[in-house]
Amino acid sequence: MSAGAKVAHVETIAAATQALRAGQGADLMLVDYDLDIAALIAANEAERIRVPVVACGVGSDPQRAGDAIRAGAKEFIPLPPEAELIAAVLAAVSDDNRPLVARDPAMEAVLKLADQIAPSDASILITGESGVGKEVMARYVHTKSRRANKPFISVNCAAIPENLLESELFGHEKGAFTGAVARRIGKFEEASGGTLLLDEISEMDGRLQAKLLRALQEREIDRVGGGKPVKVDIRVLATSNRDLVQAVKDGIFREDLLYRLNVVNLRLPPLRERPGDVTALAEHFVKKYAAANGMPERPLSADAKRRLATHRWPGNVRELENAMHRAVLLSTGPEIEEFAIRLPDGQPMSGAAPEAAVARTASMAAEAASRNFVGSTVAEVEQQLILDTLSHCLGNRTHAANILGISIRTLRNKLKEYSEAGVSVPAPQGGLGANAA
Repeated sequence: MSAGAKVAHVETIAAATQALRAGQGADLMLVDYDLDIAALIAANEAERIRVPVVACGVGSDPQRAGDAIRAGAKEFIPLPPEAELIAAVLAAVSDDNRPLVARDPAMEAVLKLADQIAPSDASILITGESGVGKEVMARYVHTKSRRANKPFISVNCAAIPENLLESELFGHEKGAFTGAVARRIGKFEEASGGTLLLDEISEMDGRLQAKLLRALQEREIDRVGGGKPVKVDIRVLATSNRDLVQAVKDGIFREDLLYRLNVVNLRLPPLRERPGDVTALAEHFVKKYAAANGMPERPLSADAKRRLATHRWPGNVRELENAMHRAVLLSTGPEIEEFAIRLPDGQPMSGAAPEAAVARTASMAAEAASRNFVGSTVAEVEQQLILDTLSHCLGNRTHAANILGISIRTLRNKLKEYSEAGVSVPAPQGGLGANAA
C-alpha cells in the first residue's frame, strides 16, 4: 500500500467473484493456498473475468505451493510476508511498469499536445500503427488528468467476441441470457469517475457503435436485460491502427461516432519516424529485462546501437521490446553485443541495404514466389500467406492482421475455417506482444 497499491479484502472465493462481478475491479488477486484456487479461476473465467492470481500461505508447504501453481496461480509468496518480496512479486505479475519514454522531437511534440489536453474531459482518439504504444499513451493521458486517482479501465474490442462485447461494456442483469447467473457490472460502470479506454475500436460492429454513441451523448448506459438506464461519469479514450475516415467511407464505421470520439487526435509516429527514441527505449527495456531475469544490467555496445539505428522496426516499439528481451538473455560479455540483437526466428538482424540490393532481392523473391504459386488456387495462396504472416508475428493476431491489411475479425474467421479443415494454425506465443486467439 505504501507503494501505491489499493487493497480490498474478502473471506471466500465466492465473495471474490461477487466483488469482481459487482465492478470492484482488480489488477491482481492474492489468494491463500488453503482455498480452492482452481475453482476461483474457473468461476471468474466463466464470466470472462480475467485477473491474475498469486498464491500465498503460512508454512511454505512445497506440495501445496506446487498445487496452487498447477491450479493456475502465477506465483507463490510465503507468509508472513517480507515487504520487499511481496512488492517485487506483485509488481512483476501485474506488469504495470510501462513508462512513456520519448526523446525524439516528433514524439515530444505529441507529448506536449497530450499534456495540454489531458486535464480536460474531451474524448481523444489515439492512432498509429500496431505496436507504437497507443495504450501506453492512453495511460499517460489518464495520469495527467483530473481523474488520475480514479480507475483506468481498458477494453480490447478486437479480442472479445462480437456477441460478448456488449455485455462486457455495458453489463447485464441476472437471466438476461443463458449463463447470466447474476448481475454483472460492465466496464462503463466499473470505470465511472475515471477513464475508459476502447482499444482497437474500429473492430466494433455497427449495432454496438450506435449504443456507444448514445452512451457518450447521454452519459448513461443500458445493461443487457436492464429496465432502466444507468448514469455514468467517464472520460472515453479510443485507439485504432486503421484509417477511420476510410472506414467511414467504406460504411463500416459511423461518421457521427468518429466525430464524437475524435475531439482531439493524438497520432503516434511509427518508430522509424522517431529515430531519437530507439536507443532510449532500448536502454529502458535492457534495464527492465535484466531486473526481471535476475541478471546484471549491461550497457549497449556501440555496434549494437548502430545495428538498432539501421533496422526499420516494422513491429515498432513492441518489436524493439521483444528484441531487447532476447538480447539480454543472449549476451555473454560485459556489454549487450551486436550478435545478440536477433529477429524472432533467431537470425541476425540485418542493417539497411542499399536501394539497388533491396530491389534486386525483391525481384528475386517475387520470381521465386510466382514459381511456387503456379498451379495453386487463389484460396490456397491466401491461406499460405496468412499462415506465413502469422508465423512471422509469433502468433500475434493483431499484428498479423495489420500487416495483411485485414480486420482482426476477418483473420479470426479465416483461422477458424483453417482449423476446422484440420490445418495447423500457429498459436499465440507467450510473452510480450502475444494476444488471445
